[in-house]
Amino acid sequence: MSSNITLLRGLEPAPTEQEIYAAALQYVRTVGGVSGLSSTTKAAVDKAVNAIAAATTQLLADLPDVRVAPATTEPPPPRDRAVAEAE
Repeated sequence: MSSNITLLRGLEPAPTEQEIYAAALQYVRTVGGVSGLSSTTKAAVDKAVNAIAAATTQLLADLPDVRVAPATTEPPPPRDRAVAEAE
């Protein structure tokens, strides 16, 4: 899976709807091999992104707030980058 998908759990402040949507869109594009939207792919991509965004929102609500810090010492990518790439 793409490492460009931003980790959303444990963020302060909590991830926005736009950040969740951007992560869902990146996931769908990666898994579906869709780099751009066309009239033949838009409906399927939109449907999948909405379903994944809803599932992600529910997942983040159901998980405990506390998580173990990642093992990497690299700083996380800027949060607004994923949103900008989704637009």
